[in-house]
Amino acid sequence: MFLVPTYVAASRIDGRGVFTPVAIPAHTVVWDMDPEIDWLITPEELAQFPEPYRSRFVHYCYLNVDGFHVYCGDNGKYMNHQNEPNCYESGTQTITARDIEAGEELTCDYRAFVHNPQDHPVA
Repeated sequence: MFLVPTYVAASRIDGRGVFTPVAIPAHTVVWDMDPEIDWLITPEELAQFPEPYRSRFVHYCYLNVDGFHVYCGDNGKYMNHQNEPNCYESGTQTITARDIEAGEELTCDYRAFVHNPQDHPVA
C-alpha cells in the first residue's frame, strides 16, 4: 500500500504509470505490503479465476520468490520498470533511491522482486 500520495497518468515509459503530486526525500518508504489491501494469490487460486478476470490479474500481478502472485490493491500495480529506477525494494517495502520531485513518475526495477522476469519483460 502506498504511504505517500499518488495518482495514475500517462507514462512515457509504458502506457500508464504512478506519479506523486508531492516532493519526497531520498530514503523514504513509499510503499509497504499490507495484507488488508494487497493480495497474495497462489497459482492454484489464480487458475480458478474466470476470464476475463484472470488475464487482468496476471497483467497487474507479479510472481514473488515465495511462489505467490502479488496483486497491489492500490496504484502500486501501475509502477513501471526502469533499469535505473528512482525507487528500490527492501523486503516488503519500496523506498526512494533519491529525492523525488512533485509530478515525477515512481519507478522500480522488476528484476529485484519478480520471480519470473519473463512474465514482465524489461527493456
